[in-house]
Amino acid sequence: MSLAGIFAMALLALVAGSFSPAVADECKNRGDLDARYCDNDRDLVADTPTDASKWLDPGTLVFSYTPVEDPSVYENVFTEFMAYLAEKTGKKVKWYGAESYAAQVEAMRSGRLHVAGISTGPTCFGVNLAGYVPFAIMSGPKGFGYKLQLITHKDSDIMKVSDMKGRNIAHVTPSSNSGNQAPRALFKDLGVVPDQDYKVAYSGKHDNSIMGGRQQGLRRGAHRIQRPGPDGR
Repeated sequence: MSLAGIFAMALLALVAGSFSPAVADECKNRGDLDARYCDNDRDLVADTPTDASKWLDPGTLVFSYTPVEDPSVYENVFTEFMAYLAEKTGKKVKWYGAESYAAQVEAMRSGRLHVAGISTGPTCFGVNLAGYVPFAIMSGPKGFGYKLQLITHKDSDIMKVSDMKGRNIAHVTPSSNSGNQAPRALFKDLGVVPDQDYKVAYSGKHDNSIMGGRQQGLRRGAHRIQRPGPDGR
């Protein structure tokens, strides 16, 4: 059983955050950004400090992709990109395999991560808390996007969305778009409201949701697929 979720949001945002915070007393507008950042041009992301002496110029750029089930696999996937980045910047580029969304955001906030591919859900946290500046998204021949899937064990009696009422349902993490935020936005139109019609338990990772459904410990999982769907959305 599957349910397609169409989102007008980026699956992957590439971000550059290699600058230090703007001085607080120079800030006329901050919006939702952390106190260390400023948004005087009101484009909703952190401004580059006007004082060039506050810019960072690391000898080695650290690149990270959004946390996945096996980070080492994706290091190989991005080898060509990291070589291209090194060629264009004249700097060494090092891989950082983030274990969680929070770890990735904290790494950039602390200045240990400079360029990253991040998932949809934590993008707003990265922008507001760590100075992420999104500038590109992954795309394919038919555009960008991905699907939200609901999965359950083959022997389960859950056959439609409304059958989830009164059950224990595995969402992924609070910040996950397809694993939590999208279901909360979409499911109410399908007859169920998370935390009201069924109990939400956070699995921590998408693969944990899959294994929970397989083992029937958690009867259902809200799971993300990180690739464009057949229709390109």
